[in-house]
Order: sequence, then C-alpha cells, then structure tokens
Amino acid sequence: MKKITTTLLMLSASWVHAQKADDILGTWVSEKADAKIQVYKQHEKFFGKLSWLKESNLKDNKNPDPTKRSTPLIGLVILTDFTFNGSHWVGGEIYDPESGKTYSCVLKLKEGKLDIRGYIGISLFGKSTTWTRQ
Repeated sequence: MKKITTTLLMLSASWVHAQKADDILGTWVSEKADAKIQVYKQHEKFFGKLSWLKESNLKDNKNPDPTKRSTPLIGLVILTDFTFNGSHWVGGEIYDPESGKTYSCVLKLKEGKLDIRGYIGISLFGKSTTWTRQ
C-alpha cells in the first residue's frame, strides 16, 4: 500500500509540474504600469513580447544594432528562450529597451505575480521587477 501511495504522489507531482509550466502564459502588466507583455510558448520554450505601451509610438532607439533602432517597441520580443525547471523559468534572456541591453534572466511566479530577475554573470548582480497578471 505504501508503494502505491508513493507512486501516486510522484505521478500527481509530475502532473502538477507539467501544468505549472504553462502558468506563466498570458498578459502581464509591468511594475510601472506603462507596458503590457504577452507571454507565449513556442516549441516548449517561453517568450514575451510587448503588446501595449502607454506611449504607443516608441521605437527601439537604444538598440545596439543601428538597423533596428526604427523598429516599433510594440510587438518587440523582450523575453526569449525560457524553459521551466519544475519551479521557475530559466535559461532565457530579457531585453531592456530603455537601455538597449540584454541580460540573463530568471522568472518566478509567486502569488499571482511574476518576479523577474535580470542579471549579468550571476543573479546576485542584477535588478528585479515584478509584473502583475492582467
């Protein structure tokens, strides 16, 4: 009986983890409420693009590639290549259009909010922000 219970718990735990991976999907509002980010899944990886901005006509004018500086920010992918490790989303990057810099990033879902930690090297050296689900 103990083996059956343990097996059922392990199966249900793996099912819960599989379900949690997609919990990040949807629209998120930035901490300053000046942007909305649509998080989506493509080929088992997670991405996020700007879907709304308070100032809708902004361009990617800080991009390090001069040929991309006239690209509208709305529709720009700012979260790329995240995978779910069972508790949070890792292995991806976040692009900051305000600075034109790209950072390694970890995403954590806590109590209906998305904690974003962008960093260089190790997460100790970075910046955090929190987005709220729309």
